Amino acid sequence: MKLSRKVVMCAAALALGASSAAWSQSKTLYIGMNGGPMEKAYTSQVFPEFEKANNVKVVVVPGTSSDVLAKLLANRNSPQMHVVFLDDGVMARAISMGVCQKLDDSPVLKELMPSARVKDDMGAGVQLGMTGIGYNTKLFKDKGWAAPTSWTDFADPKFKGKVVFQSASSSTFGLHGFLALNRIWGGSETNVEPGFTKWASTVGPNVVEYIPNSAKLSEMIQTGEAAIFPLTPTAVSDLQDKGIQVGYVAPKEGAVQLLVDLCVVKNSPDNAMAQKLAQFLLSAKGQSLAAAAGAYIPTNPQATVPASMQKRLGKLEDLTKNIKTVDWDAINQRRAQWDQRWNRQIEQ
Repeated sequence: MKLSRKVVMCAAALALGASSAAWSQSKTLYIGMNGGPMEKAYTSQVFPEFEKANNVKVVVVPGTSSDVLAKLLANRNSPQMHVVFLDDGVMARAISMGVCQKLDDSPVLKELMPSARVKDDMGAGVQLGMTGIGYNTKLFKDKGWAAPTSWTDFADPKFKGKVVFQSASSSTFGLHGFLALNRIWGGSETNVEPGFTKWASTVGPNVVEYIPNSAKLSEMIQTGEAAIFPLTPTAVSDLQDKGIQVGYVAPKEGAVQLLVDLCVVKNSPDNAMAQKLAQFLLSAKGQSLAAAAGAYIPTNPQATVPASMQKRLGKLEDLTKNIKTVDWDAINQRRAQWDQRWNRQIEQ
């Protein structure tokens, strides 16, 4: 049966209209996270699967955790972002300031490591890290030293002038190291007197330099200035990739958990789709893609990681064994006072 020209044109118009309607329904979700390698990994290999399945576009708003939180606070009455990634300490502040929305109850939350679930499910860990001990393997070999095993090794007199410590007032690595030693000496997140009192007679004499972050470490390792320092296995692996002779040890007292958390932004433009994106990123599938794309350690034990990542970082079960958490709510209540005291008393 031959169709008239008028019928064909009407059918084409209807098809075009349907296509336009579908296109107009396509949405853009904005996610705040670190730029650079993290943005590249997620944009190229993690988000595309979610975008295809949900007819959306996910766009990264790059920045440090502090930058992202500042943007949330500046636009809290009319948020521009749907989901954010924040370091766990900053996430605790974001939640206390009321800019996060509780995650929807879903099976994926029950799959996560218990320590990755934020109180009241106001957020959840999407990437797992831990601060332990990094050490200069070449220097240790040359000196005939055994690999470090304990946080108390930072106070060993043989490392006099060879300890590099990140500033606890500006670096999470430094703060974790300080709090780990403070605990060993009888303190807690609500009592840092042991740490501040004992520092000058233990770790302090061994420190060659306090550094604001870890950027200078590679140079200090290569020149032999740095013997041991607080660091994560991922950061150690990145240095190894650059040919720097460095190793990682999980202290016998336990490494300190360092999460990147996500939360759905309160009053976001599309809460339903934001919740769906959060669930995907926390899922075994989403975290498997992130592990393959950027060697990010999953918080979902059902996720898979490539063999190359296991080879670089070691067995995940070994890394996560005996891992310690800190109370960020307690820390954030006292952080400003600690920072002032650290700068005045430790780094004077």
